[in-house]
Amino acid sequence: MGLSRNRRNDPRADYWPGFVDAMATLLLVLIFLLTVFMVAQFFLSQEISGKDTVLNKLNNQIAELTELLALERAGKQDLEGSLLTLQSNLSSTEASRDRLLTQLEAQAGDKDSAGGQIAALSKSLESEKVISQRALAQVELLNQQISALRRQIAALEDALEASETRDRESQTKIASLGKRLNIALAQRVQELNRYRSDFFGRLREILSQRSDIRVVGDRFVFQSEVLFPSGADNMKSEGKAELDRLAEAILELSREIPEEINWVLRIDGHTDARPINSARFPSNWELSTARAISVVKYLISKGVPPTRLVAAGFGEFQPLEEGESEEALRKNRRIELKLTQS
Repeated sequence: MGLSRNRRNDPRADYWPGFVDAMATLLLVLIFLLTVFMVAQFFLSQEISGKDTVLNKLNNQIAELTELLALERAGKQDLEGSLLTLQSNLSSTEASRDRLLTQLEAQAGDKDSAGGQIAALSKSLESEKVISQRALAQVELLNQQISALRRQIAALEDALEASETRDRESQTKIASLGKRLNIALAQRVQELNRYRSDFFGRLREILSQRSDIRVVGDRFVFQSEVLFPSGADNMKSEGKAELDRLAEAILELSREIPEEINWVLRIDGHTDARPINSARFPSNWELSTARAISVVKYLISKGVPPTRLVAAGFGEFQPLEEGESEEALRKNRRIELKLTQS
């Protein structure tokens, strides 16, 4: 009878001998995951603080959080496997308990020894239950942290989508602004072309009696012989008379062109292909540039604003006609006037 009562009151035998090791391993895994989470949080806060590179960093952070979730799922699967192992151990422990009870029945005379073993098994069982409860609490905490991570990922995705929307709007505004700017520039070019046509028309009227002054494309061309002696940059008196009329036309034009149109009259000096090598002009570069500067200085002396004039020398490298004939060489020695944008 006494043995029967002990068996009814007897807690389960010690069937958690491997549970402690399993739970210790689980706790280490949980601590590692928490550490990884805190490190990820730190780098996430650092990445968000960067203004110019926030989009790339957000994408990287999302990838890291996705990997962390994958690790968590893998850890959860490991935990489930550990629980299955514990259940298997429980079954083995129960089998051991049944064998022990059988031995106790066979050794009814040794009641005190059996009672001591049962008490030890009961104490061990209680300890294992406490450890199991702690493990479940840790699992619950981990689930809460996973939920928080998912909320943070959703917030990051919303921020990324908002940033992409702002980028699209900015690109649309930039495209619209560029289109309006191109239209405005085209209008300015059209206006300048109109004034260029008027200017060249007046020059044709003024200089219509000379065959050595002509229009080539968008340029007004003076033959060098009209303005300068051969191989020199000092202006001839008849060339100054022609430039006086040119200066009057430029001044009249400058009063008509609106202030918002930026224009200049470019004076280009050109020579023929025959080389020059004097103390003053080592090459045709110097001669062509000196002649263009002489024209600019004379126009300035007649009141043309210097901000509306540009001098350039091209030497012999931009001929109007190819060849070595006297006619081709004469045409290539020239001063060109071109009304253009500054």
